Amino acid sequence: MKILIVDDSQNWINYHTFAVKELFADCVIDTANSAQEGIARITANIDEPYDIILTDLQMETDFLPLYAGEWFVREVQMFKEYKNSRIVIISATSNIKRIAEKYNVECIPKYMCKTLDAYNILKI
Repeated sequence: MKILIVDDSQNWINYHTFAVKELFADCVIDTANSAQEGIARITANIDEPYDIILTDLQMETDFLPLYAGEWFVREVQMFKEYKNSRIVIISATSNIKRIAEKYNVECIPKYMCKTLDAYNILKI
């Protein structure tokens, strides 16, 4: 299993990494600190796409009026190589569910990440 975690907070990257490793003992985890760095990882791994992509919404402001994570999701979905990858938005943004539905992806509100149970969505 190959997983990409995209978040501008190193603390959240560390937390998501810990949670994912608890769920999947044998996985490869790459990280990116911004939506732009996330796209660089996506393209660099085009021949072996990520199985799961976790992304924050609120990162750099380069993509207004879109959230950076929303731009990132939209960009990833343009790659046919990633059509089978699961994308999960993890954010404190109040409209996370609406954005996840708009792009037909999954979401976990950050307040739910206080327990590892929130990450069980990844096992589906």
